[in-house]
Amino acid sequence: MFLGRFLVKMAANNAVLNRLEQKGAEADQVIEYLKQQVALLKEKAILQASLREEKKLRVENAKLKKEIEGLKQELIQAEIRNGASFSDDVPQPTAVASSPGSKDQIKGEDEEKKKKEKVEKKGEKKEKKQQPAAGSSDAKSVDVSHLDLRVGCIITAKKHPDADTLYVEEVDVGEASPRTVVSGLVKHVPLEQMQNRMAILLCNLKPAKMRGVISQAMVMCASSPEKVEILAPPPGAVPGDRITFEGFPGDPEKELNPKKKIWEQIQPDLHTNDQCVATYKGVPFEVKGKGVCRAETMANSGIK
Repeated sequence: MFLGRFLVKMAANNAVLNRLEQKGAEADQVIEYLKQQVALLKEKAILQASLREEKKLRVENAKLKKEIEGLKQELIQAEIRNGASFSDDVPQPTAVASSPGSKDQIKGEDEEKKKKEKVEKKGEKKEKKQQPAAGSSDAKSVDVSHLDLRVGCIITAKKHPDADTLYVEEVDVGEASPRTVVSGLVKHVPLEQMQNRMAILLCNLKPAKMRGVISQAMVMCASSPEKVEILAPPPGAVPGDRITFEGFPGDPEKELNPKKKIWEQIQPDLHTNDQCVATYKGVPFEVKGKGVCRAETMANSGIK
């Protein structure tokens, strides 16, 4: 009797153990499934985060591309404006060569090609700025001492063969041979007044081709929208005399680097005063021991 009850109890316990083992196995399967789901969720979250980051980068990239295109257009417009100068003998901006839209404002094909290449290079990437070495010309503040301004004599002048508003001049600036200079002065100075005439020349601009003729300097003029006058050196000045400025010592650059925009930074401070004397920040253009440089009649005007 006792044995029978014992056997029944053992059978019941075995059934319970079997159910527990079965439940344990099912629990293991559920845990494994949950682990797999957690892993999938993690992968999905990482993928979504990557997609969001990629989308964000695409948006930023498109924005930067748009900004670069805008800068390209601004640079192109600036180059176009800079081309409309009264003295077409420089690659930098000067003011009054001919009326807006005139064919004589169009530079030579070679110069236009160089401008386009310059714009494209600036749009593709910005140049790394290097720290100037101590004592180098880059370390100097930008002022009028960078300019090589000299007294010159326009020996001869003639009309440019391919441009109605340009003169081609041979100018003595105190060197072994005259320099060729192209100036947009036809509408402002009669040809006969250009012959054997004293002037002030900016001599360290980078030479530039103007409608097929290389220009090696720029004639400095007082300028307004209505009128242009060639600046005159003081009596007794001779070709090659240096123009100096009290308080601005230093030697000029051998050649101005167009990328540094030195002329563009200095030019806005060049004016004639109320006595027609040419000045930089109020300091006269001076030939030491001989006097100051002047415009004939134009007072309080810009100089270009």
